[in-house]
Formats: sequence, C-alpha cells, structure tokens
Amino acid sequence: MSDGDSDPVVSAADFDWDEYDHGEREFRRKRLGGAAGGEDLGTSLYELEPGKRTWPRHYHAGNEEAIYILGGELTLYLERGADSDEEGERAVTEHALEPGDYAALPSGPDHAHEVEARGDDTARFLVISTMNEPDLSVLVERDAAMLFAGGAPGNYDDRYISQTVDLDAEVEYWEE
Repeated sequence: MSDGDSDPVVSAADFDWDEYDHGEREFRRKRLGGAAGGEDLGTSLYELEPGKRTWPRHYHAGNEEAIYILGGELTLYLERGADSDEEGERAVTEHALEPGDYAALPSGPDHAHEVEARGDDTARFLVISTMNEPDLSVLVERDAAMLFAGGAPGNYDDRYISQTVDLDAEVEYWEE
C-alpha cells in the first residue's frame, strides 16, 4: 500500500472523502493508513449519517478489524456462531457505541459485524485493520464471499483478483 515516499504524518483535512451510496448503505471514507505509508496496518476515517449503515454484515478470514468512536453514536451488530439457537440460526447482538468506545473484531465467523449510525448526529469513527492479502470477506446475509489478492483491504488499484462469489457454487478440483 505504501509507495515508500509517503510522509508518515498526514492530516485528514488534506484528503477528499470517498463517497459510497447504496441505499441505506451511504457513507464517507478517508483512507489514512496507506496515505501515511502504512503497510501492515490500515486506518480509515468514516462519517455516517443517522439511520445509515456502512458495509454489509461480514467477517474476514485473513484480517482483524477494530472500530474506535470519535463522535456521534453507532450500533454495532455482532453475529457470533457461538450464540446460535436450537435451529442453528446465528443470533445477532446489538452494542451501543459512543465516543471513546473501542470494538475489537478478530478474523473468523464469530465476529461477523456491521454498523449503523444512531441518534441525531453524524457518527465519526476510525476503522483499523491488518492489511494481509490475499483475504476472503464473507457476506453472511448473502451466503457470498469476496475474494481478493494483489492488494490488501482498501487497496483496490493493485488487485488482480477481486471477485464476489456465491458460497453455494462449487466445482470439482479435478476435471473429469
């Protein structure tokens, strides 16, 4: 992610927002980690209006994430396999996050997550992530996964694989 010539100190004020609009998933993001020359740790600043969500509920197979709340309020929806009911349905718990709160989201299916802004104010928060690639991001509500390689999370330009696939689709390894 680093070009080797990056200044290790950057100001969010010097960057334009990347804007995403997918209905209820409408948010703004500034990718700070790579801009400062980060290689193994990424950080993005997010702004999210009340009632809006960021990425669909997901977990990473190869990367850990964390969220730190700067302003406003978020609801963290956390889906954990260990919290399944008798039918095997995974329970989703809600956690109210306020400024100063930190949430650790290790890799794996016990940490599927998404966030929504609540309250009356714009939520501002940091998402911190390890930057391992290749990675697999599982979209739990869609039974789909995003496969990517060549660029760590957030590094779209260098990817040579960036594909979302149906987890039910399977082909034989050996063609007969």
